[in-house]
Amino acid sequence: MTLKKLVENKAKAVKAASWEMYNLSTEKKNALISRIAYKLLAHTKDIVKANALDMENGRKIGLSSALLDRLLINEKRIYGMVTGIKDVVALPDPVGMIHDRTYRPNGLKVEKMRVPLGAIGIIYEARPNVTIDAAVLCLKSGNTVLLRGGSEAINSNRALVKVLKEAIKEEGLPVSCVEFIDTTDRSAVRVMIKQDKYLDVIIPRGSQPLIKYIIGESSVPVIAHGEGNCHIYVGKAADLNAAEEIVFNAKTQRPSVCNAAEKLLVHKDIARKFLPAILKRLADAGVEIRADKSVRVIYKKAKLATEADWYKEYHDLIIGVKLVGSIEEAIKHINIFGSHHSDAIVSRDRTACDKFLREVDSSAVFANASTRFNDGFELGLGAEIGISTQKLHARGPMGLTELTSSKFVVRGNGQIRK
Repeated sequence: MTLKKLVENKAKAVKAASWEMYNLSTEKKNALISRIAYKLLAHTKDIVKANALDMENGRKIGLSSALLDRLLINEKRIYGMVTGIKDVVALPDPVGMIHDRTYRPNGLKVEKMRVPLGAIGIIYEARPNVTIDAAVLCLKSGNTVLLRGGSEAINSNRALVKVLKEAIKEEGLPVSCVEFIDTTDRSAVRVMIKQDKYLDVIIPRGSQPLIKYIIGESSVPVIAHGEGNCHIYVGKAADLNAAEEIVFNAKTQRPSVCNAAEKLLVHKDIARKFLPAILKRLADAGVEIRADKSVRVIYKKAKLATEADWYKEYHDLIIGVKLVGSIEEAIKHINIFGSHHSDAIVSRDRTACDKFLREVDSSAVFANASTRFNDGFELGLGAEIGISTQKLHARGPMGLTELTSSKFVVRGNGQIRK
């Protein structure tokens, strides 16, 4: 069988299964998802063993420490997956919910009902936990899913998909509720994004080159997970102790992820009070400081930042630092150079915080909190399927509700149009 036919058959099977999932009861969906959690725990050793092969191969081909961190599955992370699954089980099922209702002068009752998107294709790199997160969220929201993970995680994904398939079969549901393109051939992506006959949407997660390619070439509608060039602005009215903790957490807690802080903007009036301590603390933690000339006057160990630095998402222990003269300058810088992902202000000035939250054009904005909270689990969505930086059809962390669309439901008592 050719690769093209293989991918087409899987897309077709996922679409066929979507009609059964469309009307599946909440109880049956929760039973399936709970069984997936049980199966993950039962197969922990097999999954970790498979992941060890990927980790070994990753080291051999020179994957960065950030990518290796994303690739890793251990017992702790499996328990984290299970916790996320349990949270999803506890969440309300959005399918069938009425989220808008109006009455027309002629007596028609017009409602909007949430419905599944249908058959979803997800293309992702490095992070095998996406296999579980994506499947669970899609299934709970009444969707089916075709998965295509990165070659670096092929063994891990095979083990995880085996768990998913076993759970689906044991619950008596179509095994094609979840399908996996089990090949490292990159041309599979090119075939998958042309399956507009069967797939209703593509959600890519990975490098910017991959996402840009998919957006440019896909005949299937795309919801993109954008890069995270995230900023923290420390205003002149900031609590400097709180600012230091927020900046340190946002940069160092897990620097490889998309909601880690990549840039620090500091109001010039507090720079000499704030910068020496935080930059030394960051440097002592292994963070490379890249700064503008005004920052280097205060902290001479910093490297001089280039124009390209202000646009860059590092995924590493590197941070760009710049002084600004006003909140307006900070907002303008973020809107120009940022990626519209996660940005934060630290300030005790309520007016300044409100201005920042209103005017910064990002999927999530924070006042006096770390950018690391832009996460489906942390914001109460259970797991997430990605963080959309687009403005259609969803923006920010994509949970269950974001995996549904709406249809109009109109109830009458014999009305005809004149």
